[in-house]
Amino acid sequence: MKPTIILLCALLALAGCSTMREARVDSDYSYRGNFRHYRTYDFMTGTGLTSDTSKLGQTLREAIIQRFRAQGYRYTQRRPDMLVNFRVYEGDMRFHGFDQEDLSQWIKRNVEENDDTPDDQRHGYQPVRLLLAEGTLLVTLIDVKSNRAVWNGYASGVTVPDGPMGEIVLKRSVRSILDRYRIFSEEFAKGNMGGEAPDSDR
Repeated sequence: MKPTIILLCALLALAGCSTMREARVDSDYSYRGNFRHYRTYDFMTGTGLTSDTSKLGQTLREAIIQRFRAQGYRYTQRRPDMLVNFRVYEGDMRFHGFDQEDLSQWIKRNVEENDDTPDDQRHGYQPVRLLLAEGTLLVTLIDVKSNRAVWNGYASGVTVPDGPMGEIVLKRSVRSILDRYRIFSEEFAKGNMGGEAPDSDR
């Protein structure tokens, strides 16, 4: 599955924003994300780590699967609601993010936007331009229906050593990133998950 992704950071002009070099864990999101109703996910296929069958690539997938399972999301290749993409960038990284309140707090108080939302009711994005410290793990969630990236989470200052220690670093980085996505699936939130196991049809 290789949809054309319209990333959030590609939509904004960021002239005049300050630049800081720092190691951090943060996230940003689209006000059009249908976060209340996502239930299932799959991983992007293509090049890079998402198609990597090495130990490190598998470690990242397993860490994401474990975390999403705990939040009630089901892993399936059959018409998933979301696609997960991840990538590790070496060296310093210029990143265009947004100054936003915590996602879970925004969801409690707001309704997701769509094409019919009046202009005067749309939320504005406050762009922030960052220079992230060497080594960044970026996790992106893509809404399959709209074909748009709806959430980015990232951890910078990530140095992945060889061997088992590299796997530990990646697992910790995934955990710290997804701590920024404290959203449970619709079924889980309604108490309907019970003891159901995630799909294993891969």
